[in-house]
Amino acid sequence: MKVLLKSALIYDPTSEHHGKKRDVLLQGNRILSIATDIQDSRAKTTSGRGLLVTRCWTDLAARSGEPGSEYKEDFASLKRAARRGGYGRVALLPSTTPVADNKSAIRFISEHSEPGMELLAIGSLSQKCEGKQLSEMYDMQQAGAIAFSDDRGNVSTELMCRALEYSKNLDSVVVVLPWDRGINGNGQMHEGAVSVSLGMKGLPSLSEEIRVQRDIELLRYCGGRLHFMLISSAKSVDLVRKAKRDGLRVTCAVAAHQLLFTDEQLTSFDSNYKVIPPFRGKEDRKALIAGLKDGTIDAIVSDHCPEDVEHKIREFEDAGFGVSSIESAFCIAFTALEKHMTPEEIIEKFTTGPEQIAGLAAQSVKEGSHASVFSTESYTEFSAATWQSKSRNSPVIGMKLRGEVL
Repeated sequence: MKVLLKSALIYDPTSEHHGKKRDVLLQGNRILSIATDIQDSRAKTTSGRGLLVTRCWTDLAARSGEPGSEYKEDFASLKRAARRGGYGRVALLPSTTPVADNKSAIRFISEHSEPGMELLAIGSLSQKCEGKQLSEMYDMQQAGAIAFSDDRGNVSTELMCRALEYSKNLDSVVVVLPWDRGINGNGQMHEGAVSVSLGMKGLPSLSEEIRVQRDIELLRYCGGRLHFMLISSAKSVDLVRKAKRDGLRVTCAVAAHQLLFTDEQLTSFDSNYKVIPPFRGKEDRKALIAGLKDGTIDAIVSDHCPEDVEHKIREFEDAGFGVSSIESAFCIAFTALEKHMTPEEIIEKFTTGPEQIAGLAAQSVKEGSHASVFSTESYTEFSAATWQSKSRNSPVIGMKLRGEVL
């Protein structure tokens, strides 16, 4: 179906149409025409205040069940969910079965790309994500890997040193999730007043911050490029801010849901709020928003982690960590940030930020390119009936959030 957007604001600093209101004719998310006035009787016409067109969004932290766990998510369902979320490029973490730790696995992912929906591969940092030996990073980069990570795997100090040193020759980025399992590794939620009141094992902010400190100092010593896939605490924001001021090549991202929810949501014992890193306190949430505003935090990611009912709907301590979030990430972020940042500032965390972290070329808004379209004046009500991911482990199902991806 063709869609005609009337008088939509185009926001894309890389485009000749930046800052202008134009009619935009699309088929899917591909732009057919941009002009001051377009008439097409066969197109569905959409107009209204708050209508924005941007270049396609990039997600730098998502997971697919394929290969190995297609019952949770396969490439087809992931792409449907990503499209509904407004994304045109999705980087997949390597923690599949088997692990994406070789050039064939990288090509397998990229071969499932299609026009307007590009799947990017993040190669495994170590063989089988076991944290023992470095993977064949050069071969994977030649096959198309945009970065290297062991996802939630434990990266030892020795392995991190070797990875940073080796990545310098590739000019590639090492992606880490800062989580020290030696500090109350059985924690279920953020350690604080709420965990104490619930009698729940706490996962302290220190378990994240001590790894942020370690990896920054290793970066200072070894050189290279380092990206913290997810941060969640106020002190982590401060540590990254200082490292950037010191001139280190470090970047970081935050999951959209960390901007809206806090540990207080867990009083319901709803396992859909069980995530890694865990939802922290209100002051941490404020610090994350401040970090986005001042540029310390470079990108907003979905941290999409599909889980089936058997692994999620069970006793809280036995439930898996993670949220199915790629189709709701923008609305969650916009709901949390609309009083703190302009829509244009928010969109930069979905476009410019991820592109610069991964060294991806900007795909400007122009005829023939693909775009993301959303409305800042509408609401989205998420329901199980319209959910696109195979997995429904999301706390926003049943919620009405600000913003609408069109």
